[in-house]
Amino acid sequence: MAARDVFHNAVRKGLEKEGWMITDDPLEIEVGGVQMYIDLGAEAILAAERAGDKIAVEIKSFLGASNI
Repeated sequence: MAARDVFHNAVRKGLEKEGWMITDDPLEIEVGGVQMYIDLGAEAILAAERAGDKIAVEIKSFLGASNI
């Protein structure tokens, strides 16, 4: 698993303030037999117009080199 980005906690707090419940930190997924980690998984719990929506958030600062 990669190190957390410098903005990880700020993004997480921002999502929580907007009514998203963080469900995974990190979110682990497998695609085509390759295990991957996405920084955050979240689910809306407060806003009626977003009820049931889920998002995955990848956080990048571009402060250093990245393989992606």
